[in-house]
Amino acid sequence: MADDKILRMRQLVSELNEASDAYYNGRSELMTDYEWDQRFDELKRLETETGTTLPDSPTQRVSEDTITGQKEEHEFAALSLAKTKQIGELVKWAEERPIWISWKLDGLTLVVTYDDGQLTKVVTRGNGHIGTNITHLVPSISGIPSEITAKGHIVIRGEAVISYDDFEQYVMESGEDYANPRNLASGSLSVKDPQDIKDRHIRWIPFTLVYTENDINSWGARMDWLDSLGFTTVERRLVRTPDLSSVEGVINAFTTEVTSKQNPFPVDGLVVCYDDTAYAQTGSVTGHHATRAGLAFKWQDEAADTILKEVEWSCAASTISPVAVFQPVELEGTTVKRASLCNISECERLGIGDAGTQISVIKANKIIPKVIAVTARVGMFTVPTECPVCHAPTQIVVSEASGTKTLRCTNPDCAAKQLKKLARFVSKEGMNIDGISEQTLAKFINLGWISEYADIYELRSHILELSRMEGFGEKSASNIMRSIDKSREVEAHRLLFALNIPLCGLDVCKRLLSAYPLDELVKMTQPQPTIEGDLFAASPVERGFAAFESIPGIGPEKSAQFVSWFRNAQNLARYRRLLTKLTVTTPDVTASGDKCAGLTFVITGDVHHYKNRNELKAYIESQGGKVASAVSGSTSFLINNDVTSTSGKNKKAQQLGIPIISEDEFIAAYGLIEN
Repeated sequence: MADDKILRMRQLVSELNEASDAYYNGRSELMTDYEWDQRFDELKRLETETGTTLPDSPTQRVSEDTITGQKEEHEFAALSLAKTKQIGELVKWAEERPIWISWKLDGLTLVVTYDDGQLTKVVTRGNGHIGTNITHLVPSISGIPSEITAKGHIVIRGEAVISYDDFEQYVMESGEDYANPRNLASGSLSVKDPQDIKDRHIRWIPFTLVYTENDINSWGARMDWLDSLGFTTVERRLVRTPDLSSVEGVINAFTTEVTSKQNPFPVDGLVVCYDDTAYAQTGSVTGHHATRAGLAFKWQDEAADTILKEVEWSCAASTISPVAVFQPVELEGTTVKRASLCNISECERLGIGDAGTQISVIKANKIIPKVIAVTARVGMFTVPTECPVCHAPTQIVVSEASGTKTLRCTNPDCAAKQLKKLARFVSKEGMNIDGISEQTLAKFINLGWISEYADIYELRSHILELSRMEGFGEKSASNIMRSIDKSREVEAHRLLFALNIPLCGLDVCKRLLSAYPLDELVKMTQPQPTIEGDLFAASPVERGFAAFESIPGIGPEKSAQFVSWFRNAQNLARYRRLLTKLTVTTPDVTASGDKCAGLTFVITGDVHHYKNRNELKAYIESQGGKVASAVSGSTSFLINNDVTSTSGKNKKAQQLGIPIISEDEFIAAYGLIEN
């Protein structure tokens, strides 16, 4: 029996180490977090039962990233945290001392060092003792200033993460296959081209101040101090007297943010630490954990067994992805009947079969439905040889970096490859067509109703069919048509954003249109005939893109993308067809008054007198003022109806001595928009 347990331990150690290596180095995932935790817990139990620990056991060492480059020993070891899924264990660990609970961000840990206000080095976590120096990549990562106002020696630990929105945008535009934002983030720092790294929008978020020469013995005060230096630190909440009720309340608040998708970054749990940093350093080191340095809390994933009905292949962006369709089950208070299987490699790893196969399903981190195991396989899944949308031949592509097998449509003009772009087109920031979700667009594409933007304005010809479709009905179909008709009159900057021109977000679109009218912008991207008429001369933009580069906030990269998009004959033809369906307006941005002249406002939270924050912003601009997205030294007022809030913006305003005023106070001083 003991020999069987040792044999099983060797198997677990091998599987866990191989999976960790893939996880921390941006390769295809070999197992889910759920499976990893199950195997890790089993290994710990067997080590306790046998009194044996294998030399390479993951219970005794920190998982390591293997980013190439100059190696550097950490001044302070970056040990991992012990974890629990039981709130009771967390409360017991707290020992009735004040604790902080913050996000456990899911990315790549970087240690950043400053000396006398200057950035001196950035090093990956590595194995916790030795990492890779990536200081040269700092210009490609946001959130790491090259200098700060504080003097002395400062060491900060934080997580390099990519938001869900930026992840989806990058995958859509690049055509590369990554399982999730963490997978993309952890594989990004091995990329050689700094611009490619910058395009991934990696953001570094500090989660603890490791060392400072200043005498600050409160973890919360240390984080506030980092905020005052210009860093954007991890979201956190204080529990002054930790008991089951208070801790559970805070965890539930974080959980609600996860399930309602309020948090833009991937997380894989929460981190708990003592506010008393001196006390936190008094613990012992057990294995690779410092007992009082902190504790990781991970949600207990609720699993359910069900029966696979079919594997549906969905074509979107550049890949055709398998989706498990199964008998409905209740998970985390919702009914779940579909889960992405990611790619061919994941299907093979799980051993996915045909209809009738028994599977186990969870909602990973309370959000994403995921198949975690096959308990009884029936038959074998088959990979389609033709695209389900355009019926062109398919091709299995193997990633050189990760070895992941994905299925792709060989037709470059397949309508399904436009799904993400169509979703941005109808979005609130774009054409604002209410009632058409990404899932609805996918249905329209598969029915052959939509292949380009202009087709959306021909959907009325399908209203009878739509009203009879499952999940719609006459009222829903009528509402969609009404929303489409309403969107026919659109402001120029929204139309430009909706076109999905790379690197052209709303702000860039507004900047371009502040310099030139829309028709002039498009004209400037096209070659202009010479006087003789037999040759084409470069446009002003092509000659160094000078006309666009001179616009503040544009620069050569955005300028080049804008010109290239309109130089594409297919893009231009589709744009011109779309224009025949629309009336494009240009709002008058000339200030009609001067009540806010010379002032810069930041708006946060809900508003009550104005319809929304955009209306308040429009009023401020109409009165000669400016509205910024973040609090800085140039901010005149922060408008927040919750003036006592402990939000990051309120804290930043207080630290910089910037007045925080309510909407009522703003109206009293600067007026209300006239309707």
